[in-house]
Amino acid sequence: MRPLDALTFPPVPGVGLAPKGDEETIMPLIKRLLGRTEQPPKARSEPRRKTFKLSADQIRPMAVGFGGCIATDKITVDGLPVRFMYREAPNNPLDSGWRFLSGVESDDYMDDPANHAVYDVNTIANFDPSITPFIDAPEGSMFEKAPDSIQFRAVDIGAPRKEDS
Repeated sequence: MRPLDALTFPPVPGVGLAPKGDEETIMPLIKRLLGRTEQPPKARSEPRRKTFKLSADQIRPMAVGFGGCIATDKITVDGLPVRFMYREAPNNPLDSGWRFLSGVESDDYMDDPANHAVYDVNTIANFDPSITPFIDAPEGSMFEKAPDSIQFRAVDIGAPRKEDS
């Protein structure tokens, strides 16, 4: 296994939180946002060049000033809508605490850091504007959107789900 420092992340022109291509700036930022300095427990795939569904010139100000977040490639590369979002305590002042998923990610997919990255919340709002009414929600908030729905609903992890009861 390679240490986390050995990972390289391709620049995201005009979209990232650090100057494009500056891996010495990007790695410490990613470590701070993820709150980890040790290597993840599972093997990772080789870093790859990502082709994003939206180009940098398509990003508009929709949710500016909320900070960083983590989103999966299912959203940013494959173009799937956000179907699950949650907000945890931020790891640092740049982190909003928001995590965005399409809802089809497997455990193996999520265990591979090459499948998700750090973005500005505004960037993810451009990929799926339906998140914008919820980005002011407090830490601990969780929302999901059913596959046949266009609206998010709050998730209470303490309450049993219909299929569980």
